[in-house]
Amino acid sequence: MKIEIWSDVVCPFCYIGKRKLEKALEKFTHKDKVELEWKSFQLNPDQVTNPDLNTLEHLAQSKGWSMAQTRQITSNVVEMAKEEGLEFDFEKAVVANTKRAHQLIHLAKESGKQDEMKERLLKAYFSEGKNVDDLNTLIDLGKQVGIEEEKIKVTLESNSLQEAVDQDIYESRLIGVRGVPFFVLDRKFGISGAQPDEVFDQTLEKAWAEFAKNNPVLEITSGTEGGSCDLEGNC
Repeated sequence: MKIEIWSDVVCPFCYIGKRKLEKALEKFTHKDKVELEWKSFQLNPDQVTNPDLNTLEHLAQSKGWSMAQTRQITSNVVEMAKEEGLEFDFEKAVVANTKRAHQLIHLAKESGKQDEMKERLLKAYFSEGKNVDDLNTLIDLGKQVGIEEEKIKVTLESNSLQEAVDQDIYESRLIGVRGVPFFVLDRKFGISGAQPDEVFDQTLEKAWAEFAKNNPVLEITSGTEGGSCDLEGNC
């Protein structure tokens, strides 16, 4: 069963939602039969990267809030993150466009490291104050999860995976995604936002029941008494 997640690298609830999904999967009986696929979504595709501006300052400027108001409002999100074992530091988080970061996640998919890459980028942005639009930073982060340096450099400099990013965003519009995170289970069930834990648990069970009904799995009883022969001629 596939779970597709539309998400942005600079979305705090996307990181929180990732942890909630992981908790639900850890308890899920059939977790070894679940495939995750991260889909690109940009909350602000026209965002201009500014390493000299942190997220708190940017929020205050764009919303017309005082810094005191901004800290108070974001403190609720920081506390939610703590409940999931995450540390958010909005005073260090660098305002950045995420187009390149999404291309790197697509590149990681080619080597089966998409989830690790997504996790590394989220931590880099929310906890470490790294610029997730900076080429050298992205090369370093990609290398940390096992992607070849030259491959990252060529891909990001040529924007060769931009079309894949755009396709994800286009697809999100077709299925009615209005905000992220947005989880789609087996293309039949959706979870919008970092919902309470029980929502993830219940939706996983419902999606699996539907999936199993349409994709019956052969149950094999093994033991020591039943004789058999294999394809190699062993009997």
